[in-house]
Amino acid sequence: MALSFCGNEGQKAYSVENGVLNNGCFVDALNLVPHVFLLFITFPILFIGWGSQSSKVQIHHNTWLHFPGHNLRWILTFSLLFVHVCEFAEGIVSNKMMATNHLHLFMPAFMGFIAATTSVVYYHNIETSNFPKLLLALFIYWVLAFITKSIKLWKFAEFDVGLQHLRFCITALLVVLYGLLMAVEINVIRVRKYVFFANPQKVKPPEDLQDLGVRFLQPFVNLLSKATYWWMNPLIIGAHKRPIELKKIGKLPIAMRALTNYLRLKDAYEDQRSAEEPERAPSIWRSMYRAFGRPILLSSTFRYLADLLGFAGPLCISGIVKHLNSSEVTKPDKFNVRETHFGVYFMSSTELLQNTSVLAVLLFLALVLQRTFLQASYYVTIETGINLRGALLAMIYNKILRLSTSNMSMGEMTLGQINNLVAIETNQLMWFLFLCPNLWAMPVQIVMGVILLYYLLGYSALVGASVIVLLAPVQYLIATKLADTQKSTLDHSTDRLKKTTEILKGIKLLKLYAWENIFCDSVEETRGKELTSLKTFALYTSMSIFMNAAIPIAAVLATFVTHHLLNSTGPSPSEAFAALALFHILVTPLFLLSTVVRFAVKALVSVQKLGEFLQSDEIGDDSWRNGDMSVSLEAFKKHAGATKAINRKQPMRYQMDNYEQPTRRQMRPTETEDVAVKVSNGFFTWGSNLSTLSDINIRIPTGQLTMIVGQVGCGKSSLLLAMLGEMQTINGKVYWSNWSETEESDEDIRSKNRYSVAYATQKSWLLNATVEENITFGSPFSKQRYKAVIDACSLQPDIDLLPFGDQTEIGERGINLSGGQRQRICVARALYQNTNIVFLDDPFSALDIHLSDHLMQEGILKFLQDDKRTVVLVTHKLQYLIHADWIIAMKDGSVLREGTLKDIQTHDVELYDHWKTLMNRNDQELEKDTELDSQTTLERKTLRRAFYSRETKNQIDDEDEEEEEEEEDDDNLSMTTSRRSKIPWKVCWRYLSSGGFFMVFLMVSSKLLKHSVMVAIDYWLAVWTSSKTNQSTGAGTEGYYLPVFIVLCGAGITLCLITSLTVEFLGLSAATNLHHNLLNKIIHAPIRFFDITPLGQILNRFSADTNIIDQHIPPTLESLTRSTLLCLSAIGVISSITPAFLIALVPLAVAFYFIQKYFRVASKDLQDLDDSTQLPLLCHFSETAEGLTTIRAFRHEARFKQRMLELTDTNNTAYLFLSAANRWLEVRTDYLGAVIVLTAAVSSIWSLRYGLPSGGLVGLGLTYALTVTNYLNWVVRNLADLEVQMAAVKKVNSFLGTESENYEGSMDTSQVPEDWPQQGEIKIQDLCVRYDPMLKPVLKHVNAYINPGQKVGICGRTGSGKSSLSLAFFNMVDMFEGKIIIDGIDICKLPLQTLRSRLSIILQDPVLFSGSIRFNLDPERTCTDDRLWEALEIAQLKNMVKALPGGLDAVVTEGGENFSVGQRQLFCLARAFVRKSSILIMDEATASIDMATENILQKVVMTAFADRTVVTIAHRVHTILTADLVIVMKRGNILEYDKPETLLEQEDGMFASFVRADM
Repeated sequence: MALSFCGNEGQKAYSVENGVLNNGCFVDALNLVPHVFLLFITFPILFIGWGSQSSKVQIHHNTWLHFPGHNLRWILTFSLLFVHVCEFAEGIVSNKMMATNHLHLFMPAFMGFIAATTSVVYYHNIETSNFPKLLLALFIYWVLAFITKSIKLWKFAEFDVGLQHLRFCITALLVVLYGLLMAVEINVIRVRKYVFFANPQKVKPPEDLQDLGVRFLQPFVNLLSKATYWWMNPLIIGAHKRPIELKKIGKLPIAMRALTNYLRLKDAYEDQRSAEEPERAPSIWRSMYRAFGRPILLSSTFRYLADLLGFAGPLCISGIVKHLNSSEVTKPDKFNVRETHFGVYFMSSTELLQNTSVLAVLLFLALVLQRTFLQASYYVTIETGINLRGALLAMIYNKILRLSTSNMSMGEMTLGQINNLVAIETNQLMWFLFLCPNLWAMPVQIVMGVILLYYLLGYSALVGASVIVLLAPVQYLIATKLADTQKSTLDHSTDRLKKTTEILKGIKLLKLYAWENIFCDSVEETRGKELTSLKTFALYTSMSIFMNAAIPIAAVLATFVTHHLLNSTGPSPSEAFAALALFHILVTPLFLLSTVVRFAVKALVSVQKLGEFLQSDEIGDDSWRNGDMSVSLEAFKKHAGATKAINRKQPMRYQMDNYEQPTRRQMRPTETEDVAVKVSNGFFTWGSNLSTLSDINIRIPTGQLTMIVGQVGCGKSSLLLAMLGEMQTINGKVYWSNWSETEESDEDIRSKNRYSVAYATQKSWLLNATVEENITFGSPFSKQRYKAVIDACSLQPDIDLLPFGDQTEIGERGINLSGGQRQRICVARALYQNTNIVFLDDPFSALDIHLSDHLMQEGILKFLQDDKRTVVLVTHKLQYLIHADWIIAMKDGSVLREGTLKDIQTHDVELYDHWKTLMNRNDQELEKDTELDSQTTLERKTLRRAFYSRETKNQIDDEDEEEEEEEEDDDNLSMTTSRRSKIPWKVCWRYLSSGGFFMVFLMVSSKLLKHSVMVAIDYWLAVWTSSKTNQSTGAGTEGYYLPVFIVLCGAGITLCLITSLTVEFLGLSAATNLHHNLLNKIIHAPIRFFDITPLGQILNRFSADTNIIDQHIPPTLESLTRSTLLCLSAIGVISSITPAFLIALVPLAVAFYFIQKYFRVASKDLQDLDDSTQLPLLCHFSETAEGLTTIRAFRHEARFKQRMLELTDTNNTAYLFLSAANRWLEVRTDYLGAVIVLTAAVSSIWSLRYGLPSGGLVGLGLTYALTVTNYLNWVVRNLADLEVQMAAVKKVNSFLGTESENYEGSMDTSQVPEDWPQQGEIKIQDLCVRYDPMLKPVLKHVNAYINPGQKVGICGRTGSGKSSLSLAFFNMVDMFEGKIIIDGIDICKLPLQTLRSRLSIILQDPVLFSGSIRFNLDPERTCTDDRLWEALEIAQLKNMVKALPGGLDAVVTEGGENFSVGQRQLFCLARAFVRKSSILIMDEATASIDMATENILQKVVMTAFADRTVVTIAHRVHTILTADLVIVMKRGNILEYDKPETLLEQEDGMFASFVRADM
């Protein structure tokens, strides 16, 4: 059979006697010319271009959109390709109708397809190399193609071929497309003027692309790459080799930065403030719509398109099944009706849609398009949501910086509220934006679906649809219930966390008193409540999952039963399976609708809260209060070339550079020139219109030291804040002098940053940053100055103790410092700043006497005064008044006296005398205080103890145990890469097994059963519907189809219920067991464990990780198993119907494997980045809200704003990349799904030729293939999520491996006498102690003997092993040699509980627990009230407790914060007394008590404990001068051991030298 261009039917085909153009074959040949021309021209250019490609300048070239009409061109070219495919298909089908082969029917179409593909490749290359002259070739091609096609169309019209013929329609379409492409090309010439014009236009890439830091290219790449996220390939595949870091994801493009969006939102918000009603609050909704409405509309359009295309699936299925059956019948009579013109066959337009192969291809294209549109819609909303979040955060932050202080202190706005706004409300709004296109897309989708169902099945479809619609409100109900239970769960878990924190902070005490089990039970009790609400949560979750799975079954059941009852004939397979597919489509929007409605309600609440916050009071608007950005906008009008258009884009660049410090208000010339600040006639208030400060007239002399003194609460701090403008002024003025009058040179003025005030608050405020950053606080670093400041505040010893010196992170998330250390850092910050005025608010309150003296002398008198800086100091230490140049004495909110000390001495004798008596008392304190071994050394000691034996790395990196494991085997890359892509099966198994084997078995079996029943239902439907078409025999066989169908559906629904319940309750029992084991392990761990492991890390296991295990793993697991089994069952069904499908499955499976492998790794990294960048952002907000007054006094608003914008952008970048990676995955899996549908359709169509399956089964296969597309990406997403969540199980597991203390002991409890130890005789024999087998011993061969009832003092330098000895009595440390024998029993043999409950100890730092006083003294509830009162009386607390409401049942807040440190210490003493044991150990118990109380205490110990053995570990030697026996230790050995009197006689002895030093 020879191939010839015009066919072999006689010579007529080649004759042109009727005119050249009237020969159809010649016209077709003419059509080939342009295509061939293009290929000849472009191929050489492309090859040469590709050869020289390497020399290109490396900028993000391939992302440049150079030429106008770019997107339109891509869309048109794609349509062109599609039409060419149609033309080609039509040609082939028509050619089959002819006697011989006519190449001219399909050859030009094929060439056209190749030419169109080439054109787009060629264009892309020209565009990236920016060489527009070459576009001429394309222009010529479009013109030629347009002309030749027009000739063909004109000839068709002449020979009355009309719209009823397919080829005419196709040709007309091609003419239109070529015409449009020609127009696009002309437009490029018009704009770029690259040819026919003298001066071509120069083009620069957008600003973002010139900045190589911008790695997010979605806005700049070409359309194909935009739709498929092709540009992300390097990032995602690269993640496999090395983890994604912040550097890799770069910066945000300008249009997405928080500042741009903030300005957009703010303009929209401010525009609503009209002149007529200045009071009316602008609506946030409206401003959001005006700022971000357009992208939402775009996204909704995409969404509508996707939803409409979604209905193509069911329709195509019904078409394919219908025509498969009919095509066998109607073959023969095709040749009877033949339409011929030009001697060739013309196909009618309708015939194309009856061809099954065409329908299969159409189905594939519809799916691909639908998915592309859907992902585009998601992406646009997510991007908008992120933009909105950035804008809102910036808006909230700016508002925080302007909040009036009274708001914060009067409790109208708590820190918690602000944190919620930032952490919760903004995210709620962001999520609402993500979901809001659904609000209007879903109703349309539902209505369309119901209409189509009605068209397929008539009235019975409405019954099924009504089932779905009626059950939707139930879903909504469940959803709201879920939200409520989640709230109550949250309450319980915060409660549990509080208790756990308390236990962990006081763990040493609990162990020493053997109380750990009591406290453990109380946590378990709270956990029990939490689990109860988690049970309800699980129940509702499983109900909602069940509804989701069961509704489609119920709907199908209702529909087909009614259909059977209404019509005698059942539905045909084509209708049945189209209906099935439609039901699957309908369920999703209904399921989501409840979620969306819930989010909409939440969003309304959030907006209301935001509105209230933005309307709350701001600080007084003085002229120098320009915290807002409006100032800076003026500043860069001059940069941005005044044009408004550019100005919108420019701000980002210049925003912060020319943010000049807003100047303070101009000074009115005053009488005296040396006044820095002057307040005249001032009345100030904190809001409630009651003036806190009244009638203030003061002046603060320049360059001198002013002190403000007065009783507690007389308004000293308020006065400072009033001068700083933080209070509301009722009356009066505050003048700040203008410095220019002083004689300093200009240079000098500039160096002193003059408008800011260095201010140290009373309650110290630290940033989450290094020590150095906290002190320099944004000023340039000068080594000399920094050193001087640190010396003045005597911070050097403290810094030396920190693991990384002054580069250690401190603050909320860093290392906890003590109050004194924090306060000194704040003072250091104020000293370091180069400002003329320094306000210090009671800087001595948390310092002991040596430090405050040093600070006063070195810091304030030397450092500040030498600099001639004006200092205002609020203080209680009257002994410093002699240094003051000017004194302001306050009383009850007004000024009592003002002047120098001399003035006051002469004019107000009474006040001076009063001060003098106070000063004397102070001096006595001074003498006493010198006896103290100062509090600071104690603080330093605790700090050192925190780092003692602790690997610093471990200390700082909270979460690094997993990373550390990976770092060990980091030698070879291959190892880590394989490690990163592995799924943690072992951990999963650990998780499942902790849920119980029976539950696992139940879950697996019920899941498998459920999915088999689901397949059976659909299979039965296929058999039932097919039987109707094939057998027209009587209704006899009909009978049993219906009941079987009903039974199967019923079984399916019950199984749905069972599976959803088993998964949830499996998760619950796993969570219960894991938490229970974790708590028990940790509470019974040896004390050493708590020394090594940072508290934050342990708490994280109880908070974040437990929360993940409780609430996140079960639904993920459920979703994962469901989607996996759905996909597997679908693939199984398809391959059993058409085995040919299995061949195509192999490459698809390989592709799928690689996609999921790469995605999981990248997703995990991006998720980590998102989490780790979120924390600093939230911390920055809370820390700003706490330190408002300081930031405003320092005038650092701009710097903090800048920091906030950076943090927001970083977090948004991570989040954006994460969602783009999700889109990347979904597009890929959706395309795979589409290919599966195509192969399933094609293979079933082909195998039908050999008469394999019946039409019903083909329908079944295709319906299943359609569901695969929905579930493939869920498999991968859930896998990735599960992997991240399993990390929590892994972390919890790592703690379950810790060793417990040996609680049993070798003796039985019954062998120990009831009243042991009776005498309290202690023998220490050759004792060696170490903290850990790895470490050196801390006590070496200690021998001692203590008689019953003796009072023993142990002293020695820090670290000499005193405290270790006290721990050894309680068997808290590893005694690896020697033994301690108490009353004849070796304590190592005793059960720990017995040993520890029979001795008592008073610890160095007092620990109280929240609860009642009774609970603190006697948690076991064993003592009578009289006994407790007696103990309180001994501890000098009886009167104080009596005065409290509730007496013994008075409340103790967390950590005992409502008592002073001294009182807490006394409570601990009472606690020790309540336990009547004959041995008492006091570990430096009196370090934090003042002298008077301490004397009382000494007496008490002597009397109340007269008959008991008391071992005191002394800090200050004079406390043990009265003891019966003194032991002096050094480096773990006993150095001196005798009566104190004898030891004092040895002049050169250690003890004697201690006593001399202490006197």
